[in-house]
Amino acid sequence: MDSIGTALSALDYAAVFVFGATGALAAARRRHDIVTFGFFAAVTGVGGGTLRDLLIGAPVFWVNRPSYIAACLAAAIAVWLLGPRRFRARLLVWLDALGMSAYTVVGAAKALALGVHPFSAVIMGVLTAAFGGVIRDVLAEEPSILLKREIYVTAALGGATAFVLLRMAGVAPSLAGLAGFTVALVVRGGAIQFGWSLPGFRGVDEV
Repeated sequence: MDSIGTALSALDYAAVFVFGATGALAAARRRHDIVTFGFFAAVTGVGGGTLRDLLIGAPVFWVNRPSYIAACLAAAIAVWLLGPRRFRARLLVWLDALGMSAYTVVGAAKALALGVHPFSAVIMGVLTAAFGGVIRDVLAEEPSILLKREIYVTAALGGATAFVLLRMAGVAPSLAGLAGFTVALVVRGGAIQFGWSLPGFRGVDEV
């Protein structure tokens, strides 16, 4: 595996671990047991990538590589051992932002590598980044981040678009990946720190 492939693989595992940690933290907030910690972590960590692979007709990435599930379980154990008092809601949000930004690039990169149309590759990046968090919120009976005015999907869309456009322009995968990750994280970070949001619909009041 070349250096670019190694970097993408490391980014993939890091994203799975971070998303898994957010799932375990959601379980901790509900005071679930260790088995549920692991379940939340696994579903959150691999949910987005599983949907991506099913949609593009690729082998589901974790089925023959259980190390991804192991990364999720390691995240769950870490959260369990450290205890929820070490984590706060704001840390959960920032961990989610890091995982989302990484998964945005990983998802779009895998789609492009398999010959998916660039437009669809952007969508795959967004789905990879967002779907695991949606599952986590549903399982934890928490309001989905998608239903809030605060920017989330837009950040993933921006990062995936930047990555795909740069790759189409011939930029090296590592640089394009770093740029896509940075765009997604900056936009999401601005939403977290400064409350950035898109304007809501202002329709005509019903008579």
